[in-house]
Amino acid sequence: MHLNHEHQLMLLNDILSEQHSECCGTESEYEQMERLIHSLLTNEAVNENLKTTLQSMSKYCEKGKNCFDVEQHIETHKQDMENWIQNLNTYS
Repeated sequence: MHLNHEHQLMLLNDILSEQHSECCGTESEYEQMERLIHSLLTNEAVNENLKTTLQSMSKYCEKGKNCFDVEQHIETHKQDMENWIQNLNTYS
């Protein structure tokens, strides 16, 4: 099943929200988020302002999947995550 960009944004938001609330994440979640972000960044239908947020999220994912202390990684990015979630909600 092919997901349009709105469904991709919702899925990305769900994963990010869960990581934020549970303060945990897996390597596969970060990889899935990276795939979604890449797809969204290359989609012309996605708002340019949102693409800035997605680029920041991409850096977060790259660091997260190679991180030894995921809980600390998430705690460090809590405020960023809240902003990203708010931005995703605005555009989804």
